[in-house]
Amino acid sequence: IILCIILLSIGGGVAVYYMQPEQAPAPAPPAEDENGLPALARRQIGVTVGYTADYVDLEYPGGDVPMESGVCTDVIIRALRLKGLDLQELLHEDIKHNFRRYPGRKLWRQRAADPSIDHRRVPNLEIFFNRIGWSVTEQPTDNPNDYKPGDLVTCYDAAHGRPHIMIVSDRKHAETGVPKVIHNSGKGTEENDDLFEFPITGHFRPVFGKPIQYPEPDKKKKK
Repeated sequence: IILCIILLSIGGGVAVYYMQPEQAPAPAPPAEDENGLPALARRQIGVTVGYTADYVDLEYPGGDVPMESGVCTDVIIRALRLKGLDLQELLHEDIKHNFRRYPGRKLWRQRAADPSIDHRRVPNLEIFFNRIGWSVTEQPTDNPNDYKPGDLVTCYDAAHGRPHIMIVSDRKHAETGVPKVIHNSGKGTEENDDLFEFPITGHFRPVFGKPIQYPEPDKKKKK
């Protein structure tokens, strides 16, 4: 801070006055992107107020559980649909041709793809996001600057014994600068400071405006 010093001669002496210049106004925070994934996900706050992991027989494509509830993956599914990407359909198109690439048989004893539930399971989404090139890094970091608004972060919620997924917000903690996240960890969709609350297992960055590039489908084994 630069101070202005004024010297005045008074009765043979010198009086010193210090004048501090007016502080420049703090820069305004960047305007939020109303069409960005965080803003679209934020629409669910106060609407999705519960957490229900029940299996629901969904319509296909475009199926959804009741808006007032759902799980962590439903936050991502609903937000991405507003960006023109239907994870239910996109994942089903890949998993039905590449079932052995996914953990359905091992984890849930599935025998085939199921468009009602596959896209609502975090392990499936992690594999799918890697397959279509959305992975940011092989080893997620603990550097908050590496996480951009709209990124998708998967982690393991040890308190509840389940994998979890969150959307990185365009808002940050006022003191630490760590990005907030938008997710449903059991209390409905909310925005809070849980980015580094759980061990991060995956970091993904959605790509919009380009067709999804699927890997080559697995070849069926000849009998």
